[in-house]
Amino acid sequence: MRVTVLGSGTSTGVPVVTCDCAVCRSDDPRDRRLRPSILMEWDGASILVDTSTDLRRQALDHRIARVDAVLYTHHHADHVLGLDELRLYNWRQRGPVPVYGSSRTLAALRRTFWYVFDSEESGSTRPAIDPRTVEGPFPLHGVTVVPVPLLHGELEILGYRVERFAYLTDVSAIPEPSYRLLRDLEVLMISALRPRPHPTHLSLEQALAEARKIGARRTLLTHMSHEMPHGQISANLPGAIELAHDGLTFEV
Repeated sequence: MRVTVLGSGTSTGVPVVTCDCAVCRSDDPRDRRLRPSILMEWDGASILVDTSTDLRRQALDHRIARVDAVLYTHHHADHVLGLDELRLYNWRQRGPVPVYGSSRTLAALRRTFWYVFDSEESGSTRPAIDPRTVEGPFPLHGVTVVPVPLLHGELEILGYRVERFAYLTDVSAIPEPSYRLLRDLEVLMISALRPRPHPTHLSLEQALAEARKIGARRTLLTHMSHEMPHGQISANLPGAIELAHDGLTFEV
């Protein structure tokens, strides 16, 4: 499986609009972060995790020719607002794109993208999607996708495990039963918003503690704000833990 980091930033992206801090003015391309998303590819399948606000740019930058399914972690704006871009893939693939998420996430998509589901809406082209409720592990293009229940503040969200790779974004806490789903990982991606504590996200130190507890062979930190200068933070990370950056690719 090949994984591409499409966006390693938080909801604002980096640089942040109106901000003049050192990270937002940085010349290091690793400090430029689009909204959070990854692309997983195996056996000819191309699977998005979330349709970020920046999906159009991400798809152009990485020449994403197909989207065979979308796995939604939750319904917050930075993770779903690129859904309308899927209509281009409908044209190319001549059919709807399956989208997977919790019942709450799919209900939120129906509210936010009402025109997609409104049978009386006509005229302009709209995306065609096939919503599928995630209630447990499910088959997808020859592998088993395992949803990993997480907390984002008080909101119940999902991470996903595919084979020996797991993607956990927007996490503030991992329920104890979910650790059993994260054993024997080769690569873990987990969010680390900033060094300071936050009520709905893991801080850097909290993410490092979770990484040590999970014990993957390699851990990549993602969903980072402009308080996370890539060079400075990277220089002080323990072995086997590193910062992700936009455009990073790796195989599992």
